[in-house]
Amino acid sequence: MTALAAADPALRPHHPPHPVGLACWGDAEDESVLVVQDVVDVTHDVKTFTLASPGQHLFHFEPGQFVTLRLDVDGTEVLRSYTVSSPPTRPHALSITVKRKPGGVVSPWLHDTVRPGSELRVQPPLGVFSTSRHPAPKYLFLSAGSGITPLMSMTRTLADLGRTADVVFVHSARTPADIIFRRELEALEAVHPWLRVVPVVASAGDEPGWSGTTGRLDGAALATAVPDLADREVFVCGPAPYMEAMRTALLAAGLPEARHHQETFSFEGLGLPASEQLDGGEVELVADADADAAGGAGADDALAAGFAVQLTRSGCTIRCGRDETILQAAFRAGITPPSSCSEGVCGTCKTVLVDGEVDMQHQGGIRPREIAMGKVLICCSRPLTDVVVEA
Repeated sequence: MTALAAADPALRPHHPPHPVGLACWGDAEDESVLVVQDVVDVTHDVKTFTLASPGQHLFHFEPGQFVTLRLDVDGTEVLRSYTVSSPPTRPHALSITVKRKPGGVVSPWLHDTVRPGSELRVQPPLGVFSTSRHPAPKYLFLSAGSGITPLMSMTRTLADLGRTADVVFVHSARTPADIIFRRELEALEAVHPWLRVVPVVASAGDEPGWSGTTGRLDGAALATAVPDLADREVFVCGPAPYMEAMRTALLAAGLPEARHHQETFSFEGLGLPASEQLDGGEVELVADADADAAGGAGADDALAAGFAVQLTRSGCTIRCGRDETILQAAFRAGITPPSSCSEGVCGTCKTVLVDGEVDMQHQGGIRPREIAMGKVLICCSRPLTDVVVEA
């Protein structure tokens, strides 16, 4: 059995050295139980949950990476990915910061149910959206809403390590009261001359004395706030429309595409309404709404020319076209294995390739060690032969 994975050097892990003689959580391949140590109200609808290892392991991850929680919500197992908001320079605890999404499944449950002493099953960190992979003398951090969390981990890390990189942090929120980590960012800016924080709000809300920027952040406003943006390494995180608008503005302003990085979770292909798309890590796990429409002229021939995929957990065998991923074929057959991003990022659909060969073009959602152990992400794996997978 063979998985041919993407060989992009940017997807290789760049972890800091292990603390000598200490066991590190994050090196293991399987999920484990973590204990909630503290729950803090950050804004009126945002909480930070701080977790610790019962085995007193230190946490080992890169700033900007995410973890996936496996939760039992009212008798239903759900998986959700959240960026780690704490920095790896404080390895005795790990924090996630979660915005309550009205009508959501997990964020209200976390806000209403989880308390100090609660136990959560957490999968090890993944992701390539990190300053550790792109060291630079000058950064521009752009975030909106709860997209601030990975950039906050990066900022805290730079501060803890005594870095003097020039950082401009532009954050967009609805009102001043909605600025996540507002007081901490103000304090960091006050003591670190290398950091400039530019909050942008849609309206002053209940703060009539607001003296910061009000209005929509567009290309002109961004260029005014950061005239040298084309010279910076840029990290962007927020709702998909925001990220697309920022990407367009940045490239138009002359930023080389190689210096543009964004959190690549994208759930538009899952047919979700805008209210259910990513805003702080939570998204419904649903089948690909476009999968049933993938037919048309030649579809039967394409399937006939494809491969057989045996799904051992589901107890069935399906046909997978040569241009289909295993996940797309499963959805088309009415089977819905656990999945989220459909882009090889989140690792939710990770499983074991029992037999056969696949071409796996992932985006950092699986580790080299896991590939060596015969694991694959079915959302980005296309069969090269008949295959058997544990799905």
